[in-house]
Amino acid sequence: MYRHLKEQIDFSFLYSLTQKYYGREGQKSIDPIVFMKLMLAGYLENLNSDHRIINMAAMRMDILYFIGYDLGEQLPWHSTLSRTRQLYGQEVFMELFKRVLKQCIDKGMVSGRRQAVDSVYIKANASLDSMVEREILSDAEVFSAELSQQEDDSCFEVKLERPRDYDELKPKKNPGNKTHYSTSDPDARMSVKPGKAAAMNYLGQVGVDMESHVITHLEAFRADKRDQQCSPELLPKLVETLKENGLQVQELVADAGYSSLPALKAIEDQGLTGYIPNNHNFIYQREGFTYQASENLYVCPRGGSLTYRDTYLTVTGYKQVYKLSKLVCRECSMQNECPVMTVNGGVINEVVGKHYYDRMHERMQTRKVKILMKKRQSTVEPVIGTLVTYLGMKKVGCKGLAGVNKCLALAAAAYNLKKMLKYRSRKILSQVQVLEKNLQKGWRTLLPLIKTVYPSISGSYKIHH
Repeated sequence: MYRHLKEQIDFSFLYSLTQKYYGREGQKSIDPIVFMKLMLAGYLENLNSDHRIINMAAMRMDILYFIGYDLGEQLPWHSTLSRTRQLYGQEVFMELFKRVLKQCIDKGMVSGRRQAVDSVYIKANASLDSMVEREILSDAEVFSAELSQQEDDSCFEVKLERPRDYDELKPKKNPGNKTHYSTSDPDARMSVKPGKAAAMNYLGQVGVDMESHVITHLEAFRADKRDQQCSPELLPKLVETLKENGLQVQELVADAGYSSLPALKAIEDQGLTGYIPNNHNFIYQREGFTYQASENLYVCPRGGSLTYRDTYLTVTGYKQVYKLSKLVCRECSMQNECPVMTVNGGVINEVVGKHYYDRMHERMQTRKVKILMKKRQSTVEPVIGTLVTYLGMKKVGCKGLAGVNKCLALAAAAYNLKKMLKYRSRKILSQVQVLEKNLQKGWRTLLPLIKTVYPSISGSYKIHH
């Protein structure tokens, strides 16, 4: 594998891309190509520790050949890898990912027409025990400001008292992202998956081409964000990446977690056709209730008007409240059967931008959607499983959002490289299949003739193939 990688991938672009990070004086630093190759080898071997990467490379002749080192030649220190990764900007790693993606596109692996997106929690290099209250930080800043004021003021004696909570930090029983933060990695956020314990995570968003399972875009967000909040930022980058290589995205497939007004608007703004199930709070049609857009109200079966009252924010997005007085509803003979009846009268909670949800609902009723949703599960979810299980994405060793994005770019590049090395075009496959059939047919014809000359030969053509 490493022999093929060395022949097919040209890493020379790294010199011009990393030139701004180096000076002309001082000791010689690690070669940018050697560093990037070692990083790729670490993800290809499912190693997320710089120390283990160096130890493994010292014992592997194929990796030494890949990075251009001789037997016995001293490898860089593992701390050099960590410092170099921190030195390089995020754009260096994303450029490597885009170069690999371009090679996949040039080989005809990516169609670009239909994309699937999904998310995964990535464990951060931080512990829940490192979380402290955010108020403590503000108290420390106030105390520091008072100290500096005392030093500047030489005419007065100021007696300062340390904040009450500064000396002793009392951990909260139920810490949350709003009240607490991690001192070791402030960008990490506490999140919980159903059936699992809470942990410090990042949220990784993955875009995959549904034709070839090649990763077309990958980005990390803070774990306190939802999928629907990430998609307006994710979609333009995914579309632009493929557009740079001459591919036009037409369709987007995702699960119900991406259903929100900003997400649906972003899909239509990009000129895409989305296939996303609406969330459970959406009601397509209320039987007997008619909406009058000119007056912005609902009319009930008995002729009562539910007028607009307020707009409020929920977890799934903004909603509008339409109400009918309870005095009117009490006189109605259908109050016991009314689906919108509450103790405060008739109430309808409607999503803002309902026409976006209506269009998506109508599109999701077709037979094509059932096929696409099943295909999505067999496309993007196995890719995420491969990244987590075999390419070092179960837990990142970097800290900070920028560092995690660097790791994701390397893992995605390693995944696409493996796909590219195993890929054979359909034309070549068809030619091989035709050749194999012709050989089998020819052998069937020749075998009886050979048996007449050599009667001792026995067996089918498969045995003598």
